[in-house]
Amino acid sequence: MIVVVDYGVGNVSALLNMFDYLGVDAMASGDASVIAAAPRLALPGVGSFDKAMSTLRQKNLEAPLNEAVVKRRVPILGICLGMQLLARRSEEGTEPGLGWIDADVRRIRPAHESLKVPHIGWSDIEPTGASPLFERRTERERFYFVHSFHVVCDHDANVAATLDYGGPLVCAVVHGNVHGAQFHPEKSHRFGMRLLRSFADYQERT
Repeated sequence: MIVVVDYGVGNVSALLNMFDYLGVDAMASGDASVIAAAPRLALPGVGSFDKAMSTLRQKNLEAPLNEAVVKRRVPILGICLGMQLLARRSEEGTEPGLGWIDADVRRIRPAHESLKVPHIGWSDIEPTGASPLFERRTERERFYFVHSFHVVCDHDANVAATLDYGGPLVCAVVHGNVHGAQFHPEKSHRFGMRLLRSFADYQERT
C-alpha cells in the first residue's frame, strides 16, 4: 500500500489514477496516524516551497512524516515540488525543508537566453546509476517537467539523474529509502508508469 500525502498541495487524483492503472494499492490521506504508520509514501507538490512546507506544518504532518521516513525508514517518493521539500531550504522562500537530503533548492539560471524559465515540457534524463528506480529502464527515457527551481546536492551520491538544460540539472535524488523526482511521472506516459511501478516494488538496498 502506498499512501499519497494529501495536504492540499499537489495533484493527488492524477497520481492515484496512475497507481490504479498499474494495479498498485494506493490511497490518499492527510491523517497523521495513517501517514506515520504507512508502509510506503508518495509526497506530491505544486506551487511554492514556503506554502507547501507551511501547510505541512499547519496540518501537523511533519512529525508523522519523520516518524515514517526517518525512524521506520519506509520508502518515500517526492514528486515535483515534493522532491524539493526533501532538501534543507530553497531560494524561493525562508521556510526550512524536511532536510532528508543534503541539498538546497535554487532558481534555474540557464546559460543560454533561448532557454526559458520555468522549464516546461519533455526532456531526456540521464540516470547516474545511484537509484534502483531506474534499473529497469530498457530505453532512453523522457519525462514531463514544470519547474523554475532545481535541487543542488552536496554529494554526488545523492544525484540519481540529471537533465541537460544549458548545463546539467539534478532531476532525481536518492538517499537510502528517500527518493525524489523533479518531473511528473503521472504525466509521463510509459516512462512514468515504469518508474512508479519500480517504486511500488522497491526494496531498500542493504
